[in-house]
Amino acid sequence: MKKILGIVLALVMVFAMTSVAMADETGYSGELKVWVSEESVGYTQELVDMFKAANPQYADMTVTIQPVGEGDAASNMITDVEAGADIFTFAHDQLARLVAAGALEVVEENNAAAITEENVPGAVQAVTLGGTMYAYPITVDNGYFLYYDKSVVTDPSTLEGILADCEAAGKNFYMEINSGWYDVAFFFGAGCTLTYDVDDEGNFVACNVDYASENGVRALKAMITLAKSPAFVNGSSASNASDIGAIVDGPWDAKAVQGLLGDNYAACKLPTVDGFQMGGFVGYKMIGVKPQTDEDKLAACDALAAYLSSEEAQLYRFKAVEWGPSNIKAAEDEAVQNNIALAAIADQMKYCVVQGQYPGDYWSLATALGDDVIGDKLDNATDEELMAVLTTFQDTAASYAAN
Repeated sequence: MKKILGIVLALVMVFAMTSVAMADETGYSGELKVWVSEESVGYTQELVDMFKAANPQYADMTVTIQPVGEGDAASNMITDVEAGADIFTFAHDQLARLVAAGALEVVEENNAAAITEENVPGAVQAVTLGGTMYAYPITVDNGYFLYYDKSVVTDPSTLEGILADCEAAGKNFYMEINSGWYDVAFFFGAGCTLTYDVDDEGNFVACNVDYASENGVRALKAMITLAKSPAFVNGSSASNASDIGAIVDGPWDAKAVQGLLGDNYAACKLPTVDGFQMGGFVGYKMIGVKPQTDEDKLAACDALAAYLSSEEAQLYRFKAVEWGPSNIKAAEDEAVQNNIALAAIADQMKYCVVQGQYPGDYWSLATALGDDVIGDKLDNATDEELMAVLTTFQDTAASYAAN
């Protein structure tokens, strides 16, 4: 980390003039609360320290960094906006919920212009709702792919072959199939659709879903077959895994997987199953700023959020935890281009759907379906019975949107 700090300290001097320009000259000496994922706390503190060093008007500002991950931040903010963080990271599919709850400040005009110019178009679109920009993009890698032990898996192109290799070696295949984020790898891959239309205020107004179809039955049967394998373990966290033959996981766990697999570390797009290419969600991570009544505090939040999402900060984040930058110049860095995990997610993106907005109840519904698969409740079901299960799922999913 000292080597990384040395590199970025040099970079931050270049950025200092820009940072000062974005920061309010009045300064702020009060307190800010920042939420980031647990693995991000350390390097975020270093970035905050560099920001304060480059902006003397904020040198006396107290910034408390707390470990609240992207998956929990939005729900916590919506539950109690006032008690929530002033600055927080979250996944882009939570944008509409946060806007509707009044938990996001509109991005300051100059910062919005910089975001548009410096980040990939998809990331700019992801932080925008109804023509208004509400957050600062930081990654384009919020998706999953296959990590595998190349001494175990001889050919990662098919799920059937991967499971056979894992079973023969007594190794585990990890995938979290009781998750609405991961199980779409089967349904979207088989040709199904499940999206929601959202109005400018973040309200769900329509659901587009065709799970109750031949494609849906095919996807569900593939999930059931996977769950029956003695190699299958339901999960997606490398830090909680053992005897990995393969795991469906994301870039955030690259270092953990490397540590477990060593020289046998490998990654690629998801395999095919039953002849179709597995798909999935892909998305973006971003930084939000909570509305403030104190204008000086708001200016400080805007300036810090702009810095934490800058080219320099995104490269620093990549070197610390290997997250893929949304900043165009940062993404062109040689180390980013040569990263095995980011190359795998880039390949997988060709088969993925950019994650839109989904109501909270959808995730619970998907978990219940996956739990039935894992619990062997559907093992002996006929195609007609599986169609009935999916019809109920589809009708329930559609009921979450007002028509």
